[in-house]
This record gives sequence, C-alpha cells and structure tokens, in this order.
Amino acid sequence: MPEPSVQRADVAIVGAGAAGLFTALAVARAGARAALVSATPLAHTASYWAQGGIAAALAADDAPDLHQEDTERAGRSLTRASAAVVLTAEAPDRVRDLEALGVRFDADRHGRLALGLEGGHSRRRVVHAGGSATGRRVVRQLSALAAEHPQIDVIEGARAAGLWTQEGRCVGVVVEDGRAIAARGVVLCTGGAAALWARTTNPPGSLGTGLLLAQRAGASLADLEFMQFHPTAVAGVRGREGFLVTEAIRGEGATLHAPDTGDRFVEELAPRDEVAQAIARELRRTGARSVGLDMRHIDPALFPNVVVALQEAGLDPTRELIPVAPAAHYGMGGIVTDLHARSTVPGLLAVGETACTGLHGANRLASNSLSECFVFGRRAALAALDKPPPPAGEPPTAEPLPAPSRETRAAMDRCAGIERTADSLSSLLDDPYPLTRLIAVSALEREESRGAHRRADFPERDPALDHRHLVHASNEVRAFDTWE
Repeated sequence: MPEPSVQRADVAIVGAGAAGLFTALAVARAGARAALVSATPLAHTASYWAQGGIAAALAADDAPDLHQEDTERAGRSLTRASAAVVLTAEAPDRVRDLEALGVRFDADRHGRLALGLEGGHSRRRVVHAGGSATGRRVVRQLSALAAEHPQIDVIEGARAAGLWTQEGRCVGVVVEDGRAIAARGVVLCTGGAAALWARTTNPPGSLGTGLLLAQRAGASLADLEFMQFHPTAVAGVRGREGFLVTEAIRGEGATLHAPDTGDRFVEELAPRDEVAQAIARELRRTGARSVGLDMRHIDPALFPNVVVALQEAGLDPTRELIPVAPAAHYGMGGIVTDLHARSTVPGLLAVGETACTGLHGANRLASNSLSECFVFGRRAALAALDKPPPPAGEPPTAEPLPAPSRETRAAMDRCAGIERTADSLSSLLDDPYPLTRLIAVSALEREESRGAHRRADFPERDPALDHRHLVHASNEVRAFDTWE
C-alpha cells in the first residue's frame, strides 16, 4: 500500500447513504468542514433502494409516546428505552428538516403529508416520497446538496481500509488508495451486513465492513445475533431474486396466501419477525419455495417502481400473485453507541445500520431505520464537532479488509437463517470471514428465541434476558450487559 497523503477535515464520514449524507450536511450547516468518503458513486448506496418510508408521529391522532410504545413492542423487551425516546421525540423535526432541504414527500389532495401504515405501527405515521421510492428520492436530493456544498469534500470510489488512532482516540481514517483524512471525529455510516447471506434484499457491498473497522480499532459491538428477514422478497424469478416488495403494499391491503391451499395464514401487518416466521413455517410445511402476495386490488400508481420492476421481470402484479419468501434485510446489531452516536473509542462515532444504539431491540419496527439515520446523524455531527482538532502525526498503513466467499454466504443461509440450532451455528465458528464468526458466537450465546433470533433448540423467550445485550468488547464476549 502506498504511503498515505493526509488531508484535514473537521469531521470525516465514511459512507454516503442516508445517514452519511445527512451527517455531512449537518456538519456543514454548523459551519464546519466535512469529508465524505464513499466506496461507490453518490446515490448508489443501499439507502437509495430503500422502499420503506420515514416513521414520525406527525398525525393529529398520533404522538411520540405512541410511536415509542410501538417501537418497544416490536423490539421484544430488548429496546433501549432512552434511544426510543430520542428517536420518537426528534423524528418529526428531522422530517421538517428534510422538507427544508428540498425533499418532496407524498401529500394528499389538501397538501397534507400522506401517511402510510406499516407492520407493527398502531397509527399511520410513515412518510413516503414517490410511493415506494423514498430512499431514491431522499438520497438523490441529499447527494445533490452534498456534491454542491462548499464545506463538503466528496471522495467517491474510495474504500476505507482502516481507522487512524492515537493514544486510544480515533483521529482519522485511512483509505485504500493511499490517502488519509485527519479529523476531530470519524463517523462510520457504512450500512449493515445483510449481504453476508446469499439470499438478501441488500446490494453486494453490505458486508459489515464498518463493524470490522471499528472492532480493529477497539470498539465494542453488540446484538449481532439479530438479523431481520424481510418477509416479502421476490423468490424464484431470474434477475429479481431478493427484490424487496415494500411492506407499505401490505399496509394498503395486500395479502399473503399459502402455496397449496391459497388460504391466508398470517396477519399481514404483524411485526416483521412474526410474518417472516409464519412464511418460513408454510415453506417447511409444503416444501414450496415461495408463498403468494396478492396485490391485484392495489392501485399500481401508489407503488410505480415496484410495479415496473415486477413487470420487467415478467410478473404482472395486477393480474397474478407474486412469489415471495423471506430474505436477510437488516441487522439490529452493530457498533455500540450512546445517544449521541459515540462509540466506546473516543473520536469514533457510528450512525444508521452500522450502529447499535439499542433502538431496534430484537426486531426493528418498520421505517424506523431511515428516521434513525436522520435523528442520530444530526446528533453525531454535533458530538463529533465537540472534539479538539487531531494532533499532528503520521497515519498508519492499513491492510484492506477481507471479503467473504460465496461459500460463506451460502453457509450463512443454511446455518444462520430464520431458524438456527447449536449444531448449525457451530459449523460457522471456523469460517474465514471474521464477522461470520462473531455472529455465530452471539447466536450461540443467546439460548432463547426472541424477535429476529429464533433457536429451534431453545424455542421460548427467556425473561431473564429481557433488556440484556450480548457485547463483543476487546476481543472477548461480555455476555448480556444492560445499557441505559
């Protein structure tokens, strides 16, 4: 690797999805300089493909405490209450910030925000842009603003290879191309690890690289056993395998049907873990590869990008049932952070799916993830700017992170899917990809079934593990800490 050349910024942000873009803009709005490092061109991140919306208590019959109750209910007694309070209190203001930044959300004929209903929510509180194109609309607008902002240096096509630490503090990031960025704070917004599973809704780069970077620097990780499987990803269709059919379609009345009898078998708007597990039971019972999603009576104009994508794959959602099955979608675990996005390493912060604030508990409430990006992105920007300028020094060289093999991804499907056992998880302990091993250790330690973690050999929830998180700290597993 070439000797690094150093540039300076107030805050270095790694990852240019919704979390990274909003954090960079918050830094710039505070009058500071941000360096935004993106492995892909802007607007090519996982957030771009997000079909869900932004959950916020904006309706007259809604309130943050109701949103908090739904969040904690979905989290299966593992949600960090203080994180839920922060998110639900601040999400409405962050939606207004996005409107001020030029994001145009869907509205009714009176000009009021059109609020959708998704699984686990007791009120209509999900804001969309372009129906199921919310991620695309938001990321495209924020990308344009970041690219034009004089206080933001956008570094595209650059992959972080390591974090720069001095005397226990993170003072910058080293990029694979030889550059290094020195900063008062480094914010990791690198997304999750759902692409470690062969069947996934995520783009190929969602491999948990931010978690590995943070762990190398000494940061703690938690809740890695909890991977949410989205219930309705297209199955058995060449070119569209894993394509996500947004939950909002079920919010408008689409139904799920057994592959043999055609009967409905689940409450479609139950929390995602329940719906995914019900589909998995039907697939085991029948030996089928998919169940049917009936959206024939849904107005195609409400979800144009989903309808077009299905039609391009040879499916007509206005005339036939769509074959769907669960796919790895969102990890609740990540880099342990406080309520200001600060990790256990001074100067290192994390936002979005990379982070584990404890907000999502054992099962993320639909559309809370984009809200989390904006609420904690703003908090991260302000917290990072609290740090003094980094001391002078030579950046380290850093070896690129390893990549998982096709065999690893197939093994994750087989051994760490919707239902796991001690035997299946133990087979992953020697896998060459380090994050696979960490996930397996976490899933073995949690000898219960809770939310998105289901053990066939421990099928019941253990009340003694309520509000207790499994933490990887200093290369050791610290079992079942309680945070607040």
